[in-house]
Amino acid sequence: MEGADAAPSCPECDGPLVSTETETICRDCGLVLAEDAIDRGPEWRSFDEESDRRRTGAPLTRSRHDRGLSTEIGYGSDARLTGRRRRQFARLRREHNRARIASKADRNQVYGFAEIRRVVAQLSLPISVREQACALFESAQTAGLFRGRSLEGFAAAAVYATCRTLSIARTMDEIVDVARADEAELKAAYDALNRELELPTGPIDPTQFLPRYASKLDLDADVERGARERVEALLEAGLIGGRNPSGVAAACLYAVARDADAATVTQAAAAEVADVSPVTIRSTVKLLAELD
Repeated sequence: MEGADAAPSCPECDGPLVSTETETICRDCGLVLAEDAIDRGPEWRSFDEESDRRRTGAPLTRSRHDRGLSTEIGYGSDARLTGRRRRQFARLRREHNRARIASKADRNQVYGFAEIRRVVAQLSLPISVREQACALFESAQTAGLFRGRSLEGFAAAAVYATCRTLSIARTMDEIVDVARADEAELKAAYDALNRELELPTGPIDPTQFLPRYASKLDLDADVERGARERVEALLEAGLIGGRNPSGVAAACLYAVARDADAATVTQAAAAEVADVSPVTIRSTVKLLAELD
């Protein structure tokens, strides 16, 4: 007779039993003795043995003044509440928001980060731009650059500076069109950021604008490739210094499209896409002719 401490065995073949996450089976004959359909393990798979991915809520984000750690009272259940309870929750929500923003610095961050998120969404920029722009806005606040300047200007300048550092082709005019700051406020804030924080920004490469402008002008890949060659030729000759890179890109697309008999592309259309005057397009086309 087996002892009380003996390991359990299969009732059919006396083979050893093996327990998995959901079943208890016999290793020899495969008989299933017990089954638990609930998988109590994590819903993710990790191929890194050193990682310990516990569920601790939403990930941290730089686009919130509190990194997304504070609790928010939602609005989803208001429809099922009586009028008195709805008013009570509205008061709780208001007081909670006031307690969440403890200082003027936090209030400035809430406003600035909200403006950055709105501008980034309007321009269809990636999340990395939003996160880095918010971090840059916070660095400007820490350096005391807000005094005498608008928060809207710094929010727009943070987005523009981040696009410059990440080599994302967005012009200052495009950001001004969707921001709550005008061009003067953006330039003042950007100059302060560039001067005080020493941003790693260099000259804008006109080739960064080519794919987007070619798509707006409905030009094929051959025209874009030819325009890229024209831009590189101008760069090698040192003829782009002091010129608007957006206008240079549009002018090269126009010149190549004209040589390819794409009559739908006019100087006015190219100038409108790049937000420059037709004179800028003509001057660059003239440079290309002299280069040839």
